[in-house]
Order: sequence, then C-alpha cells, then structure tokens
Amino acid sequence: MSDPRPETELHLAAPDDTARLGRWLAGCLRPGDTLLLQGPIGSGKSHLARSVIQSWLGRPEEVPSPTFTLVQTYGEGDSEIWHADLYRLGHPDEVMELGLEDAFGRAICLIEWPERLGRAVPASALRLSFSQDGEGRRVVLTGSADWAGRLSRIGGFAHA
Repeated sequence: MSDPRPETELHLAAPDDTARLGRWLAGCLRPGDTLLLQGPIGSGKSHLARSVIQSWLGRPEEVPSPTFTLVQTYGEGDSEIWHADLYRLGHPDEVMELGLEDAFGRAICLIEWPERLGRAVPASALRLSFSQDGEGRRVVLTGSADWAGRLSRIGGFAHA
C-alpha cells in the first residue's frame, strides 16, 4: 500500500534558493501549521527558518538560531511564530516543558530536529527533509492531505 501523503522533491542549488523557498512557505502558512525541519547540521534548516520568519514578519529581523534558548517566538497573540531547535533535548518529555504542544494548535511552529519530539509530532505537519545534492541541497516536502493543494502551487524550483 502506498503512502497517501503528498510529497514534493526540490533541488536548491544555492542558499538564495533556500531563502526563496522560505519566502514562498511564509506566504502559505497559517496559525496551527507546523514545519518539521529535518537534516544534518549545516543542511539549511536554520537558513530556511530565518527566511520564513523574516518574510512572515514583513521586515528585517535578527533571527538567531535557538540552539541554546531552545525556542524563540516572534509576533504576539493570534499571530505568533515559534522557532524551536530541539537538538539539545535529552528526552521527548522535555517538549512539554517548552510549551510546544500548546503552540502547535494556535501558532505557526518551525521545529528543527523534530525526531526529538517523540509522539508529540502533529499529524498535520509538513516535513521538510534536507540532504546534500551535489553543490546544493535536496529537500523533500511531505505533508498531510491538507498540504496537497498548497504544495501543488509551488513553482520556480527545480524538481529533483
């Protein structure tokens, strides 16, 4: 039986392509959406998150990696974006202490190292799996059926 989750593969030849993908994603995100950013160190996860956040805010903003703070939030109230880097978590139970499970239902969440979430992964999340592809990167976007329509409109990228 095949996996019914929509999947799109893209080749990102340069960091500018990763930033452009981030800007495109920012335009389709809404409260309650979660992006799971998966891949090795240096694969473009933080670069993409920074582009999503800056584009979503509509202004230049310093967006540090939350490697040591674990979570950075931007915006307020019903218009929040959470950026989490879970690399330093020792156990999935620590996710509850960060407040992420509550944020999943009301904020836009960008999660680096999502494998550390354990069972707390939202079923409706969009997973972006980054890997090296020659001089650039390959990203595979996999999501729930809700993402099928949004991903069908992605354009201007080389499909892997």
